[in-house]
Amino acid sequence: MTATDHATELVLAAARAAGDKLGTNLVAFDVSEQLAITDAFLLVSAANDRQVKAVVEAVEDGLREIGAKPIRREGGRDGRWVLLDYGDIVVHVQHEEEREFYALERLWRDCPAIELPADVTDQR
Repeated sequence: MTATDHATELVLAAARAAGDKLGTNLVAFDVSEQLAITDAFLLVSAANDRQVKAVVEAVEDGLREIGAKPIRREGGRDGRWVLLDYGDIVVHVQHEEEREFYALERLWRDCPAIELPADVTDQR
């Protein structure tokens, strides 16, 4: 089983929104074979707490524009790591320090990557 087309569409929309707010180091994984609760993860880094919050707001706005509503949002208070659960996808927006410390990429590296457009993944 692989991530649905809908999940891939959500990942791409979320990635574009995050990139527009200078989210960096964007990586997406198809976790559908490992987890029954979601199809894909999108990981995004941000340089500081304010930028984490800006990226989260942009992702929420971008996904709302295509009709997606979050099921759950966790971690928004301190601005270090925010998890946005949309059912089909989960978006992790992390301060660079949290991203390095928790290294979610290592946990999910055996899962297939979802290719993101070059204009989203290019470092600024």
